Amino acid sequence: MIEKISLPLPSLIHRIGREAVKQAQAIANQFDCDLKRVRRSRNWEVIGEAIKIQSFSTELKNQGDGRFNFLIKKVDTGLLSHSDKLEPLEVKLARLIAANSNITLAELIHITDCTLAEARTARLNSDAW
Repeated sequence: MIEKISLPLPSLIHRIGREAVKQAQAIANQFDCDLKRVRRSRNWEVIGEAIKIQSFSTELKNQGDGRFNFLIKKVDTGLLSHSDKLEPLEVKLARLIAANSNITLAELIHITDCTLAEARTARLNSDAW
């Protein structure tokens, strides 16, 4: 289950300018993310899946000029609290099983919100010689 997250970007236009925001919105759309204002306030937010927001941030870094530094810093700081959503489910299951080989299928399902079939597949793959 992939859930969208929202990262606040206070006073974005005042920090980077209107043209830079328009370019950032175009880049965000390429990664299926939304960069938009919060209602009628001066605050903005970026909404999307954590992995796609991370890709958006990487693309902003690749732009090279310093206009997006505030935006990159805010996005990267916001992603720190969502680090559990940045890794794929299979990798997360493998990591949990490697950390505790006695973990039950019910615990895996509860922690990762995966299906029984996904938990069993991960357990089977970890037990493979």
